[in-house]
Amino acid sequence: MTIEEFEKLPDELAINHELVDGKLIDLGGNIGNHHRLRDRLLLLTSLHVERENVGLMISEQDFDFDGNVFGPDLSFIGIDKVPLCKGKLRVQPFVPDIAIEIASEPGMLEDILKKAVRYRRSGTKEVWVFSIENRVAFLLNENQRVILDENQQFRSDLIPGFSIRIGDLLDRL
Repeated sequence: MTIEEFEKLPDELAINHELVDGKLIDLGGNIGNHHRLRDRLLLLTSLHVERENVGLMISEQDFDFDGNVFGPDLSFIGIDKVPLCKGKLRVQPFVPDIAIEIASEPGMLEDILKKAVRYRRSGTKEVWVFSIENRVAFLLNENQRVILDENQQFRSDLIPGFSIRIGDLLDRL
């Protein structure tokens, strides 16, 4: 299957699915803690991003990662890419500047880290993976691949001035 064919699928076949190496992959649903962390991050980052006029935060948006369709839990699109957003397309024809994924259930982390590496190889500048079970965040960008514990900060040079302690995000679940 191609992205063009994926784009034409009815919602019931496309929603909660990714297109990986030409195959439609069912993602299933997520648990409550997953949604709460995603929504909290979206709220906090969106307020800052909009106030500072540095781009756009969006959740569950599908993007074209070198012919594959993935919808990170959260994405940051820098101000220079915002005009590229096509409101009528299911799959945006570019990659986000930051992709954020949440591993909310045991056993998910390895698959999400593989996806994070794919995001970086496709041109995403920075990828964050939050592990609820381990209370850590993984950061991958061109300069580093690090694991941050709950006492460290979620911050990115791509979103100037924003930071929050990882534990403060996780404590609210």
